[in-house]
Amino acid sequence: MLIVRVMGGLGNQLQQYALYRKLEHLGREVRLDTSWFYDRTLQAGGVTERELELDRLELPAYRKASESEIRAVLGRLWEEPEKTIDKVKRKLGFAAAHAFEETDMYHEEVLGMDRGYLVGYWACEKYYADILDILRRDISFPPCGDEELRRRNAEVAQMMEETPSVSIHVRRGDYLDELNRGLLGGICTDAYYERAIRYVRERIPGALFFVFSDDTAYVRERFRGEEYRIVDWNKGKDSFYDMMLMSRCRHNICANSTFSFWGARLNPHDGKLMVRPSIHKNTQVCVPDVMRELWQDWTLITPQGETVV
Repeated sequence: MLIVRVMGGLGNQLQQYALYRKLEHLGREVRLDTSWFYDRTLQAGGVTERELELDRLELPAYRKASESEIRAVLGRLWEEPEKTIDKVKRKLGFAAAHAFEETDMYHEEVLGMDRGYLVGYWACEKYYADILDILRRDISFPPCGDEELRRRNAEVAQMMEETPSVSIHVRRGDYLDELNRGLLGGICTDAYYERAIRYVRERIPGALFFVFSDDTAYVRERFRGEEYRIVDWNKGKDSFYDMMLMSRCRHNICANSTFSFWGARLNPHDGKLMVRPSIHKNTQVCVPDVMRELWQDWTLITPQGETVV
C-alpha cells in the first residue's frame, strides 16, 4: 500500500490528491493521510495555519488512511515517538520503515513503488500531466452559499468566457513574512510580470487581464488601465472561488504559487497560454532543458524578465 500525506494550502493539497489519483490510475492500492491538519505539532515552523480544503471541493470519493494502515506501512518508525517522518532520510525499497520524503523536483521512482509513506508537495506537472483531463473533469467547486457572491462570480465567469481573458496572480501576504521572504520572495518581480504580460499581448490581441491577489491595494496601484479588472471579493473560506475564476480565463499568468498553478491546470481551453516563474523557490536553479521537460506546454520567465528558451 502507498499512503500520500496531505498538507499545506489548497494548491498543495490538490497536487497530493493528483499524485494519489495518478497512483490509483497505475493500479496501486493508495490512501490519503489527512492527519496533518488535526495535529498542530506537525505544522510546527509554518507561518500560515492551514485547513483541509480538499473536502470542500466536489471530488470523487477518495480513500483516507486509517491509523492501522499507517502503522502497517510505517512499521517500526511509527512506534518511535522521538522520530518524525519528516526527519527520516529518503530511502527506497523496504528500508527505513518505508518512509519516502521528497527532496528533488521530480522523483520518477515514486511511480514505480507499491509500498511507502510519501511526504512531499509533488508540484512537478510531469507526475500527473497525462491525467489532467480526468482531473479537470472530476474537480469542481461547490455552489457558493452567498447568493450575491454567486451572482457576481457567475457574471465575471461569463465575461471571461466571452473575451480573450487572462488571469494574473500576484501573491504577497505570507510571502512577505520574514520566514518566507528569503525562500519565496523576489521571484515574481515587476520585470517578471511586465515580460509575462508583453508575451501574452504579442499573441492575444485585445487581451483582458483579471488580477487576483491577497494585496488588493498593491495591485490596484500596480495594474492600472482599462485592460485590467481586479477580482477582490472572494474572501476567507470563499477564497477558493478565485481558483475557479482563474480556471475560467482563457490564459493564465501565475505567481510562484501552487494556487495559481491549479487555476491554470483546471483551465480547459484549447490553445491556452500558461506562464509561470522559472523557479518556485530561491533555493532552485533553473536548468532550461530539465524545466521544459518537467513543465511541458508552460512558458517560463525568469525574475529578470527573460523568457527561458
